[in-house]
Amino acid sequence: MVDKTIQERAARLRELIHYHDYRYYVLDRPEISDAEYDRLFRELEELEARYPELVTSDSPTQRVGGRPAEKFESVAHRQPMLSLENAFSEGEAREFEQRLQRFLRSQAGLSYVVEPKMDGVAVNLVYENCHLAWGATRGDGFRGENVTQNLKTIRTIPLKLQGDKLPALLEVRGEVYMEVAQFKKLNRDREARGEPAFANPRNAAAGSLRQLDPAVTAGRPLKIFCYGVGEVQGGEFASQWEVLQTLQAWGLRVNPHIDRQQGIEAAIAYHHRLEEQRHGLPYEIDGVVIKVDSLELQARLGVKTRSPRWALAYKFKATQATTQVKKIIVQVGRTGAVTPTAVMTPVEVGGVTVSRATLHNEDEVVRKDVREGDWVLIQRAGDVIPEVVQVIASQRTGQEKPFKMPSNCPVCDTPLVRPPGEAVTRCPNPDCSAQLKRAIRHFASKGAMDIDGLGEKIVEQLVENGLVQDVADLYRLQVTDLTPLERFAEKSAQNIVQAIRGSKKPTLGRFIFALGIRYVGEATANLLAGHFCTLQALQEAGLEELLRVEGVGPQVAGSIREYFDNAKNRALLTKLLEAGVRPEGPGRPQAAPLAGKTFVFTGGLQHFSREEAKALVTALGGKVSSSVSARTDYVVVGEEPGSKYAKARELGVEILDEADFGKLVGRKS
Repeated sequence: MVDKTIQERAARLRELIHYHDYRYYVLDRPEISDAEYDRLFRELEELEARYPELVTSDSPTQRVGGRPAEKFESVAHRQPMLSLENAFSEGEAREFEQRLQRFLRSQAGLSYVVEPKMDGVAVNLVYENCHLAWGATRGDGFRGENVTQNLKTIRTIPLKLQGDKLPALLEVRGEVYMEVAQFKKLNRDREARGEPAFANPRNAAAGSLRQLDPAVTAGRPLKIFCYGVGEVQGGEFASQWEVLQTLQAWGLRVNPHIDRQQGIEAAIAYHHRLEEQRHGLPYEIDGVVIKVDSLELQARLGVKTRSPRWALAYKFKATQATTQVKKIIVQVGRTGAVTPTAVMTPVEVGGVTVSRATLHNEDEVVRKDVREGDWVLIQRAGDVIPEVVQVIASQRTGQEKPFKMPSNCPVCDTPLVRPPGEAVTRCPNPDCSAQLKRAIRHFASKGAMDIDGLGEKIVEQLVENGLVQDVADLYRLQVTDLTPLERFAEKSAQNIVQAIRGSKKPTLGRFIFALGIRYVGEATANLLAGHFCTLQALQEAGLEELLRVEGVGPQVAGSIREYFDNAKNRALLTKLLEAGVRPEGPGRPQAAPLAGKTFVFTGGLQHFSREEAKALVTALGGKVSSSVSARTDYVVVGEEPGSKYAKARELGVEILDEADFGKLVGRKS
C-alpha cells in the first residue's frame, strides 16, 4: 500500500495541474510561471513512475499514452448531433424568425444567442462523475468514431470538470479546430519532409483527429471551443446563454465572441460585423449560428427530420467555389520566377469575382494534376491570391489538356532555367520587361516606398515607352514626360511626380524591402534595419554577421550577399542615392529597450503593416504574442479591435494606440 501522505500529494498535484491548465488554456490568465508548472508536472510524473498504482485515467500525465489503435470503434451519441439549416442572405434570416413566430403563434420579438460558426470538426465529449469518459466525432449525427485518446491530447479539453453543482453526466458539443498560423507552419513542415500539404485548416484538424496513433495527434496544434450540450443528468438550464456561461465555469472553453441579441435585425447586424472581422481572427469561421436563447422555447419548437427549428447557420460569402479552367498561362515575376496561372470562368469567392488563380510552380501543377478544361475547387481568404485547392476529377470528360511548362520566356523568349533542387522555373534575363514591370510595382508598393498612384497600367506605359529602365529612373521623371501618355492630364502627371519625389526618405526597413532581394520580406527587412541601422553597414556585412540577425538563415544571408555582390545592383543603389533617395535608419540603440516586454496587436493599423510592427518589436528585443494574458505588457490597438482589447482592459494591461506605439519603437507614424 502506498503511504496515505503520498496518495494525498499525488491527488493534490493532479488538482493543481488541472486548475492551472484551466487558467492557462481556457481563461488565458495563468497564475504561475511556466517553470513552476513544469516543477509540479515533473513531481507528479516521478510519483506515478515510483508508484504506478497512483496513475488515474484523468491524470494530466495520461494525455498522451497507449498503443496506436488498429481502427476506430463506432459509438452512439446519447442525444443526436443534428445538422443546421443554412441561410445565405438577410431575407432568409428574416424568414427564419417569421417561421418561428408563426410556429409559436406570437409576433413577439425573440432573444437569440449568436455564435461564430467555426470551420472545424464537430465532436461530442461525455463526462461521467466529472471525468472525461469518452469522446467521438459527429459521424452521421447518431453515431461517430471513438477518438477519446486523441481528444485527450488536446490541452484545451479538460480531463476533469471543476467548479460547483457539477452534473453526474454531461454530454458536451464542441468544435475542434486549428489556427491559421499553426496550419501554415504544419504545411511548411510537411512539405519540407516531402509529405502532401493539407488543403485547409479544417482538413488538417480532421486528419489530425483521426490519427490511429495518439502521439501524432499530440504533435498537432489542435484547440476546441464548446458550444452546447446534449444529455445532462444532475443539472438544469433555462437558456442557451446560461449553458455557455456554465460550461466555461466548469472549465470548458467557450468562444469569447459569442453574444446575445434581441430580434433578428440585431442578429443580422452581428453577422455583418463578424464577417468584416473574420480575416483578423486567428482561426477560420464560415458564418454565424443564430439560436433561440430560451430552452423552453427550443423545446416547444422542437426539431425537423435532421435539424432543430430553433437554430440557423447564417453563412458568410463563400471563400471557396468551383469553376472551370479555360487555359493555363505562365506569368513572369520580378525575380524572374515563372508561375503557372489558371485562367478560369469568372466566379464569386468571398465577395470578389475571381478569374485567375495561382498554380505556384510546375511541380504543384503535376501534383494536383490540373489540366485545361478541368473543373476545380478554388479558395481565397482575406487578401491571399486565389489558388486551386483540388481538381474535381469526377467531372472530367477526357477532353482536358495536361499542362507543359514552356521552354522559353513568354515575354523575352530567353530559354528558361530551373536550378537544381528548386521548384521554381526562372527567366534568367535581367532585362526582361516583365521582370522590370513587376520590380517597379513592388518598389512602389505600400509596404515598400509607398508611391501612391503607380499602378499596373501606368507602369506598363512607363516601361513600354522607354521612360523607365530601372526603379531609379522613376526619380528622373518630369511632368512633361507623362502628359503625352494615355489617360494622363497635367494634374494627374503632377500627382504622380509629386508622389515619387515624396518617397525619397523612406525608413531603412522599407527601402531594403523595396529592393526586392530574394527571400527578404517586410519582417526580415525591418530586422535587418534594426540590426545594421545603415544601408552601408548592411552592404558591407559578411555572411557571419548576417547570420547573427534573428530570423536570418543561410539561404537568406546568401541571397543578401549575392544581391550586394552584383555589380548591376551596386550601380542601381548608387543611381538611387544620386537621385536623392535617403533611407532613414533607426539609429543604433544603446541596448534592447523592449527586452522582456510582450506585445499583442489587435485591430487594423494604418501606418504599419502587422508584420512590420511585429518585426520592430522583435528587433528591439521584445516578443509578440497572439493572445492577451496577465503576462502581456502592452496591447497595441488599431481600428475595429477585437476581443483582445476587452480582455486587456479587464486585466489592466497597458493599451497603446498606433501613435503611442510609434513613439515607443522610435518611429513616426
